[in-house]
Amino acid sequence: MEITFNLPGLETIEQRTIPLDSSVIYDVIIIGGGPAALTAAVYCMRKGVKTGLITLDVGGQVAETSVVENYMGYNHIEGISLVQRFKEQVEQFEIGFLQGYKAIQLQDGTIKKVTCEDGNTYMAKAVIITTGKRWRRLNVPGESELTGKGVAYCAICDAPLFKDKDVMVVGGGNSAVEAAIDLAKLATSVTVVQLLPHLTADKVLQDELSKFNNVTIVYQHQLKAIHGTNSVEAVTLFDSRSQKERTLNVQGIFIEIGLVPNTELVKDVVALNHNGEIIIDCNCRTSRPGIFAAGDVTSVPYKQIIIAAGEGAKAALSACEYVLLKK
Repeated sequence: MEITFNLPGLETIEQRTIPLDSSVIYDVIIIGGGPAALTAAVYCMRKGVKTGLITLDVGGQVAETSVVENYMGYNHIEGISLVQRFKEQVEQFEIGFLQGYKAIQLQDGTIKKVTCEDGNTYMAKAVIITTGKRWRRLNVPGESELTGKGVAYCAICDAPLFKDKDVMVVGGGNSAVEAAIDLAKLATSVTVVQLLPHLTADKVLQDELSKFNNVTIVYQHQLKAIHGTNSVEAVTLFDSRSQKERTLNVQGIFIEIGLVPNTELVKDVVALNHNGEIIIDCNCRTSRPGIFAAGDVTSVPYKQIIIAAGEGAKAALSACEYVLLKK
């Protein structure tokens, strides 16, 4: 039986994936749909172990990235197109597939049990968690509609796209100031909007930012709305001191107020660090035997697509070794 899984912006095509079967004990179940998950799926299937994949959506944060210019093999590729290439790799295999979960629970044991919100439970000898992180969002009008059209969350990924443009960075911590520094080297102007009366970034970063004459810091302001039709055109700011709103014309906005790891399903199962990330060793093993993790959801630094993919491969090989040694 063939099923399809849908990716926004792409045509639906037939897949070799098959429905995840609650009566089967899989060797490995992978939870997630980003680069780490899809890479792990390919490696597991190539090893010949019975594999299942459970995901909310395919692509993760990559699908929300405008353009990727730092993934080997592609000088310049849209995020959604890179996800399509990953997806095509997985399509070669008859992997058990379930898409669209919103809440799941993981139960540890000799056989791991993954229960989805519809009550169905799926079983595996090993589980790989690759649920990634989600951008901490402002949830203001226009943010969702213009994500990938001028609204961005990763300066490392997208800063080059805003060369010679007027851009804004929301936030005052290390990630926001680092983003402002990267953007100041390329953009015509950078406006940093901070809710507090001061920046909270490390002093060394603030000192570096002060070297640029095209950067303006606006304190005690709050972003209220983002405007534009097909791309970002302007924003509305609220001054907490004067209690007045004003409009500022910009072509891009970077929301740098942190990331939230998607670890709700394992918070009582495996050890997490102070950031809520899954602690893993160099073999992607968590604190519980048979539970592995990879990608942005873990304690591994530098949250990049290529790193997540590599970690997904490691996690798959470690999980396969674990399963095969148990036979």
